[in-house]
Amino acid sequence: MKKINFVSIVLVAAFTALPLFSTSASAESAKDNYGLYCVQCHGLAGTGGGINAPHLGVAPRNHTSAKDMGELSDANVATAIRDGGLSVGKSSQMPSFKTVLTDAEIADIVKLLREKCKCEGKKK
Repeated sequence: MKKINFVSIVLVAAFTALPLFSTSASAESAKDNYGLYCVQCHGLAGTGGGINAPHLGVAPRNHTSAKDMGELSDANVATAIRDGGLSVGKSSQMPSFKTVLTDAEIADIVKLLREKCKCEGKKK
């Protein structure tokens, strides 16, 4: 339990500091942003097997699962990215990216996730 708490503190500190080091020029596309902010937990392929995944208390979402991703609306996915996991009733391990990504960049990541899952997602 102490290990999970330590990892949580480190992750929160790291993601809090990200705005200090990022610029819009460093991540112009959804793929770049996904690679910069998401792969550590969700993995390069988006299957949930990122380098940080074994240290989290809950498995990161598999973005390639049409079944799981198809049950989520685009608005739900965007809210999770913007406001963090707790905002959609999920894990606090998923940080908020509202200080790092613009709404347009978040919308582009949602489109990328729809490509990964080959699904459209639940309509409101």
